[in-house]
Amino acid sequence: MSLTIPSPTAATSPSAEPRTYQVRTFGCQMNVHDSERMAGLLEDAGYVPADGDLADVVVFNTCAVRENADNKLYGNLGQLRQVKEANPGMQIAVGGCLAQKDRETIVRKAPWVDAVFGTHNVGALPALLNRARHNNEAQLEILESLDVFPSTLPTKRESVYSGWVSISVGCNNTCTFCIVPSLRGKEKDRRPGEILAEIQALVDDGVVEVTLLGQNVNSYGVEFGDRQAFSKLLRACGDIEGLERVRFTSPHPAAFTDDVIEAMAETPNVMPQLHMPLQSGSDKVLKDMRRSYRSSRFLGILDKVRERIPHAAITTDIIVGFPGETEEDFQATLDVVEKSRFSSAFTFQYSKRPGTPAAELPDQLPKAVVQERFERLTALQDRIAAEENAAQLGRQVEVLVTAQAGRKAGETHRLSGRSKDQRLVHFSVPNGAEAPRPGDFVTVTITEAAAFHLVADPATASDYVLRRSRAGDAWDRSQADSCGVPTLGASSGKTGVSLGMPALPARRA
Repeated sequence: MSLTIPSPTAATSPSAEPRTYQVRTFGCQMNVHDSERMAGLLEDAGYVPADGDLADVVVFNTCAVRENADNKLYGNLGQLRQVKEANPGMQIAVGGCLAQKDRETIVRKAPWVDAVFGTHNVGALPALLNRARHNNEAQLEILESLDVFPSTLPTKRESVYSGWVSISVGCNNTCTFCIVPSLRGKEKDRRPGEILAEIQALVDDGVVEVTLLGQNVNSYGVEFGDRQAFSKLLRACGDIEGLERVRFTSPHPAAFTDDVIEAMAETPNVMPQLHMPLQSGSDKVLKDMRRSYRSSRFLGILDKVRERIPHAAITTDIIVGFPGETEEDFQATLDVVEKSRFSSAFTFQYSKRPGTPAAELPDQLPKAVVQERFERLTALQDRIAAEENAAQLGRQVEVLVTAQAGRKAGETHRLSGRSKDQRLVHFSVPNGAEAPRPGDFVTVTITEAAAFHLVADPATASDYVLRRSRAGDAWDRSQADSCGVPTLGASSGKTGVSLGMPALPARRA
């Protein structure tokens, strides 16, 4: 099991250097948010972030949604085995959805792991690590229900200008392909006052953008009997001074109501961007998936959103190759995608997940058939995304500058950010103009368009408007606190947390 010596309950002792940590995240936005909690818990216990790849504690926050999740985790654990043997005192912990599902399997397959914890007891992480060091054996603790709501735990945010806020955890839906409800449990809603207080605290700390998180944000309020609680929450966000951008993910088409559309349209800081999971355009497949809507309902929602918010960018999730999907079913998906004009789509090849009803369905499709359909779908969506982005040429957009730069930033000297509709924009700063900091806003005109990003190269300083923000000030403070020299428009070298849905569609399941 563990190779470490017993130690005090804290991460440090008067005669020792603070122990370092690293959190590696796989999966969705909820996992990213949970990782911020894990980092906050560790720092609250005296750990410090590792400066480089080698850390005293490595925590894996796992996903169990897709088929390669297991392979990815065990591959990473295998790579760390020799590292740990060469570094007595190192600890490895595994948490998240795969830990909740596999439990004892992780310790059996990787006995060099020190702690395994589930989705319901994130707060136990420091105690489990301490117990493993003291007892010199692996600690396994999986709860079947939530012990404390994660938002009450300490948080180490990776972004000073953007923040995640959970409004609920768990899910009451029974989609046949999804293992999330069995791993995260039934939906638990936070009270609006708690959510708004957390948002206000983030804004007071310099945040200008928040994303509201839930497995199904539209069902928020079901626990306390208010069917319009989510639209009311969106409107209340509009009253928070200094909060400039509000996003949310993910809604469910079956529960998406007109009052939410009206709140989006009438609340200025709710952004003109919507992630609406389609999954399939075939009514037969939707029924087999237990998705309680049909394609006409889905397209009707998009029509209503675009009627009230004409420039809204809509993204989606699509599964290709669900059991029993015929060529006719797949063509129905292509037809809906053509009509929907998504700005981007997250396309996945169906993964057979043990423990889900879909895994037991007959007519599991051959890999070659799924791959061929997947390629046709991505080719169609890439064309649509390129056409939709081309329509942005000449449009003036306001961009929230991020700490992350594009892959070619070294050659192009462009910075990066997100427009209000969440499109990725790479932009240059005219000679003689002031460079922005991450968290500042720039207004530029789109000069080039590709399928997955936009480019803005202002010809003169008059084509470029910089608005310095409280978030930019917070960035400067964070750089000073970390003993770094504030560098305008440069990355801190840390991995930031992207909000909402990324512009690049996923290519593999």
